[in-house]
Amino acid sequence: PPRHFVRAASSDAATAAAKKLLIKHVTIIGGGLMGAGIAQVAAASGHTVVLVDQSDEILKKSTKGIEESLKRVTKKKFADKPEAGAEFIKKTLKNLTTSTDAASVVHSTDLVIEAIVENLEVKNELFKRLDKFAPEHTIFASNTSSLQITKMANATTRQDRFGGLHFFNPVPMMKLVEVIKTPMTSQKTFESLVDFSKAVGKSPVSCKDTPGFIVNRLLVPYMMEAVRLFERGDASKEDIDVAMKLGAGYPMGPFELLDYVGLDTSKYIIDGWHSLEPNNPLFAPSPLLNKLVEEKKLGKKTGEGFYKYK
Repeated sequence: PPRHFVRAASSDAATAAAKKLLIKHVTIIGGGLMGAGIAQVAAASGHTVVLVDQSDEILKKSTKGIEESLKRVTKKKFADKPEAGAEFIKKTLKNLTTSTDAASVVHSTDLVIEAIVENLEVKNELFKRLDKFAPEHTIFASNTSSLQITKMANATTRQDRFGGLHFFNPVPMMKLVEVIKTPMTSQKTFESLVDFSKAVGKSPVSCKDTPGFIVNRLLVPYMMEAVRLFERGDASKEDIDVAMKLGAGYPMGPFELLDYVGLDTSKYIIDGWHSLEPNNPLFAPSPLLNKLVEEKKLGKKTGEGFYKYK
């Protein structure tokens, strides 16, 4: 082909690449453990972050948690350079503001990450409302671990600018982010989300919008299978935990992990998937798990689950 044509083609490729959204301003809805953790890593990597929740009390608590977490991070990262550590904390906190008014702060944001309660109606209500206030270019993402991203995207008019960004707890420590592409997510949006994940220092993996994505889709049935093994009387929970730690190299056994995650959370996930696929034996509910949740023995957070905690 003639010279000038080749040049034109390559400059087209350059403009296409330039169209990919560079995310600078991030709004995070939900000041709980996950939301605050995401806010921390985004602010620490130079993004301008607004953390939103319903009350100033909640936000004060979130900010305090972020400050304490940053101190822990800098102790490790700047062990022999306390001045640099203090500077890093100061810079990070300068990038972070809080607000109780989501609608007004999304006016000038590139990315909205939702990290509120695992309830589809509540999430959809939020996304529907913010969709009206956010600019055309703004990408929406949910940090859900078990709900369908597609159903949330459908509550908005920006299905092509909607995806999943599933971070892991505790966010500052855990290196993984699952980037979820629905059938409607544009390639440009997907790439922007992958780039953002890398920019906040995480390793992104990609998955379609399928129950549990990668990690939970394998992890939850594994934990449920451990409960069934114990329910049948085949082995004690202590021995199952030791076996998986020493035999598979896992940092925690399945019962320790269930208690850490929260038995209510685990039950909620398995119940949701069971209603989606009632004939899938991997998603069958467990009578023992249901009984413990009914007795409010939810794991570490209540002082007792499969194990007792002081």
